[in-house]
Amino acid sequence: MNQIDLKSRAAIVTGGARGIGHAIATRLLQSGASVALWDRDEAALAAAKAELSAIGPVHTAAVDLTDLAAVQNVAASTAAAFGKIDILVNNAGIAGTNSKTWEADPADWRRVIDINLNGPFYCCHSVIPHMLKGGYGRIVNIASIAGKEGNPNAAHYSASKAAVAAVTRGAALHCRKSGIAVRFPRMLRIRGDKPLHEADTLQTLAFVALAWMDLVVKIPRALMQRRRILNDRVLNDQAMQSLLKKGCSDA
Repeated sequence: MNQIDLKSRAAIVTGGARGIGHAIATRLLQSGASVALWDRDEAALAAAKAELSAIGPVHTAAVDLTDLAAVQNVAASTAAAFGKIDILVNNAGIAGTNSKTWEADPADWRRVIDINLNGPFYCCHSVIPHMLKGGYGRIVNIASIAGKEGNPNAAHYSASKAAVAAVTRGAALHCRKSGIAVRFPRMLRIRGDKPLHEADTLQTLAFVALAWMDLVVKIPRALMQRRRILNDRVLNDQAMQSLLKKGCSDA
């Protein structure tokens, strides 16, 4: 299995109790990091901690990511638990209800924007000051191909993910001289509650998300378009190290 050397690093994964977030947390732990899982589902958090603690140190926090004060509090408690924060993966998000733009419920629009856009912003707002203290940080904001191309009947989701990409670009420019890199992989659509044993794709997406932390060149388009090339048998450690050495631009 591919690994990135994250020994002694402290990471946060939002929406980390299941799905892609759970897979990302697993990858981080397997690569040597300590991981904080932030999620609103306390029962799922407890189950994830029981499972993942066998791999490495796991801290959990039940939090509503649309509440800035709550996010600031758990950022402080996570920094206290680990002594620092090195990595933030803004993974939490919802798809909302599918509908035509003119038939959409404005309340649903606000909910999707609040979780998918305001949530990552609040997390960056609360975590970056801790990273600045250490002079190091890696932030991965999970975007979507929908933010680039749009999805039929999902204007709210598409808009939120397009905005995440824009926020990421802005943050990357602000942080680039502070030892903090900010990236946004565009993910394909996948059911977030799909069990890992049923979806090797989750492990693939987790690896791609984490690869973005230190890649300043984009992963070749061919790798993104052909899922079979993304698996561990093809994108091996040697290929990954080669990509990492090339260096590249923010976002």
